[in-house]
Amino acid sequence: MTRQPYPPARRDDIVDTLHGTPVPDPYRWLEDPDNPETKEWLDAQDALFRSAELSGRERFRERVAELLKSGSVGTPVWRGERRFFTRRTPEQEHPVLYVGDGQGERALVDPMALDSSGLTTLDSYQPDKEGNRLAYQISIGGDEESRLYVIDVASGEIVDGPIDRCRYSPVAWLPGGEAFYYVRRLAPSAVPAGEEQFHRRVYLHRVGQNPDDDALIFGEGLEKTNYYSVSVSRDGRWLSVSASRGTAPRNDLWVADLSASPAESPALVTVQENVDAQTGLHFGRDGRLYVFTDLDAPRGRVCVTSPQTPARESWRDLVPEDPEAVLSDFAILDDMADPVLLVGWTRHAISEISTHALESGDRIGAVPVPGLGSIGGIVERPEGGHEAWFGYTDNVTPAAVYRYDALTGETTLWEAPPGAVEVPRVTTEQAVYRSKDGTEVHMLVISREGSGPRPAILYGYGGFGISMTPGFSASILAWVEAGGVYAIAQLRGGGEEGEQWHRAGMLGHKQNVFDDLHAAAEHLIATGVTTSEQLAISGGSNGGLLVGAALTQRPDLYAAVVCAAPLLDMIRYEKFGLGATWNVEYGSADVPEEFAWLWGYSPYHRVREGVSYPATLFAVFASDTRVHPLHAWKMAAALQHAQAGDRPILLRNETEVGHGARAVSKSVELAADQLAFLARHTGLEIG
Repeated sequence: MTRQPYPPARRDDIVDTLHGTPVPDPYRWLEDPDNPETKEWLDAQDALFRSAELSGRERFRERVAELLKSGSVGTPVWRGERRFFTRRTPEQEHPVLYVGDGQGERALVDPMALDSSGLTTLDSYQPDKEGNRLAYQISIGGDEESRLYVIDVASGEIVDGPIDRCRYSPVAWLPGGEAFYYVRRLAPSAVPAGEEQFHRRVYLHRVGQNPDDDALIFGEGLEKTNYYSVSVSRDGRWLSVSASRGTAPRNDLWVADLSASPAESPALVTVQENVDAQTGLHFGRDGRLYVFTDLDAPRGRVCVTSPQTPARESWRDLVPEDPEAVLSDFAILDDMADPVLLVGWTRHAISEISTHALESGDRIGAVPVPGLGSIGGIVERPEGGHEAWFGYTDNVTPAAVYRYDALTGETTLWEAPPGAVEVPRVTTEQAVYRSKDGTEVHMLVISREGSGPRPAILYGYGGFGISMTPGFSASILAWVEAGGVYAIAQLRGGGEEGEQWHRAGMLGHKQNVFDDLHAAAEHLIATGVTTSEQLAISGGSNGGLLVGAALTQRPDLYAAVVCAAPLLDMIRYEKFGLGATWNVEYGSADVPEEFAWLWGYSPYHRVREGVSYPATLFAVFASDTRVHPLHAWKMAAALQHAQAGDRPILLRNETEVGHGARAVSKSVELAADQLAFLARHTGLEIG
């Protein structure tokens, strides 16, 4: 094939010397989106992308849109007889937040009613303990800034807000609905230039009060990249505060007895500090403190103690670590003669729920689940009961909500998504292969009946302890229905096998993740599923780093790549977006040893002239406040300059969307472009 010439991109002779190593950066000028030269180059890239031959785009657009008409339904949050949940009908762009009770259901927060453009998203919500007031957070244009409002549930009227700078903030209500703890960044004027996304603090807010007058509770003088979480027990007595440096897989943890100290200045007692473990607390209705931790248990365990003695010396194992399954969640059902503990697990990323005697922790049975898929959070009534609710999905089942009754031992469908869609018949197999160092890695392979090599997409993430579990995906089903194969590798760096699996793919072990992906590709080829000429890889965010590294390390192995919202300049990533919060995952170029790790694989710096690279599509979002689009801009320029073959290097820039949630129509357009590009360059024929 003959490709069009690429837009010219100036190469500057910029070389930094870090720890004695020269680090060239010829496209640093692309880091400035306001530079007229950058804008001109981006406009030319847009024109190039629009001219690309993507003949299957319309067919994929129609099919993905049709499959997304399944809609969605969220697991309920209970407050007495009131239940709060989200639902999206087939024609809606965003889920709507509803409240339901004996009088029926009504909408509380509809993003499209707030903003008919579809650019406003509902980030999170939290009803107060009585269900009379509700705090919710919204973002606009993909900025993920989470402006916080409070509404009266009965009337739907806003009684407080907006409170800005609430990104990633929990809301922990005190009883009575008059006050809550939350997390807010300091004002930009109060922090050094360039650090406006950091410097969070925990505050106590009283409804109707000027947020600038809120009582500072915690965070003063601590690490600038700290994230905080906060919760209050149902009876309002116990406060817990957690602090994590960036995305580190560990946290410090404190509790305070609010009956013995004022809410504005709680006397915090240390549960754990400077401990290399993640720990969370749940204050039970029975007066016990339940501790969910991976301390000395990389796959997780549940312990019990008293709130008066929360330190680890007093913990007693209730549900010990399993040698194979990862503990993911638990719920307490205590309105019965023999109270039970429900425990959620993932076994090689497939979900299950076991039942245990609450007092002893002894396993007594299992909760029937709909299939071999993924279970969302297990929800109980705050006041106790014998029922639990959980979400369920798998590769062919849109997410639905199920109800478990501990009195009968039965699981029943509680609410299905509102849209009926015809799902193609596909099969999912769990393959096991060995990586470069002999480690066993699991992979889900989704296909239709048939044999012989077929065009395939290999997807991975491999970072931050995030697990790749089965789930309904319109994009995957559209691809497989068209005759392709879709494989999802459960790479090291994820959480599929517990915290040790995560740590085997972070910091100085990051190369393991790339080796796991290459080995997955080689397994698919060796077993006749596909060929290198038919194999594409796809990933976003940390997964964009994954496929960026893969295409530079093994350009011969892959025919095509989709690289979305990626990290690619790993020497300067900390200087942009939320990058400084991720040096606990990747390392810092400021530290000689860690610079060596990053320099060893940084995709932008591994591009070499004269190499035939795979066809590559970069997809980036102008309002992305996590990963700046500059990573993809610089990498696209580098690859276009270096490309020795005829396969295209394209850049898809999208405005008014960010890293996270977006309107359905925008998701459809993105999926159609990506799938059509991969079909074009793997030989998948779209009828």
